[in-house]
Amino acid sequence: MARLYDAELGQVGLKGTQFSLLSALHGYGPIAPGELSRRLGMDPSTLTRNVRLLIDQGWVVQGPGSDPRSRSLALTPAGRAKQLEAKAHWKRAQLALNERLGVTEVATLHRLIDGALTRLGPADHPFDEEGP
Repeated sequence: MARLYDAELGQVGLKGTQFSLLSALHGYGPIAPGELSRRLGMDPSTLTRNVRLLIDQGWVVQGPGSDPRSRSLALTPAGRAKQLEAKAHWKRAQLALNERLGVTEVATLHRLIDGALTRLGPADHPFDEEGP
């Protein structure tokens, strides 16, 4: 499944993890890196590595946080445009997956994944019911 999404997102120069981060930042707005890693259930050092690539592309900006020792991450206008462009490709991948596996099977997979994530630990999800 990851290959299907990565192939589609690769057409706009993104990997699935990068699109997920752009979508999370789009959904959460400016957010501290530690809070973002907690909400996504992602190791802070992994988040830092992945966010660095997005900053280097000009899609994310790191600025001051709520106090002098904290930082905040936010999408740039180019990041919002990239997320929107990639969202159409994500949707194409989702439709292709639905066609290959069937809507019922995909819904079952979603329920299994959601259940596993619930049991593994709390994480707020930035996506609406349609996805990123």
